[in-house]
Amino acid sequence: MKGINLNRNLILEAPERVADGAGGFTESWAELGRLWADVSARTGREVAGGTARMSNTAYRITVRSAPHGAPSRPQPGQRFRDGARVFRIEAVTEHDAGARFLTCFAEEEVAV
Repeated sequence: MKGINLNRNLILEAPERVADGAGGFTESWAELGRLWADVSARTGREVAGGTARMSNTAYRITVRSAPHGAPSRPQPGQRFRDGARVFRIEAVTEHDAGARFLTCFAEEEVAV
């Protein structure tokens, strides 16, 4: 089994709805905190994205575990940010039997 190397400092963000004053809302991202992570690419492919070509890469991101309900525990629908790079969290599961780490399955899309 490969060792875990928590060498990337990622920002965990959650979507936040803000009223736009006209009865609707805009969506922004609120920072929940920073987590050290082990980031490894899984698969990648090129997809059609309307008028532009997109590169879609799947990642396995491992972080230290946190209790259910804790703001530092990643959830599907949230994202990790590393500078300009954004990793959308699709699923989260325990990495090991002792639940010391969590594995987040995430995707990054980039226009090419």
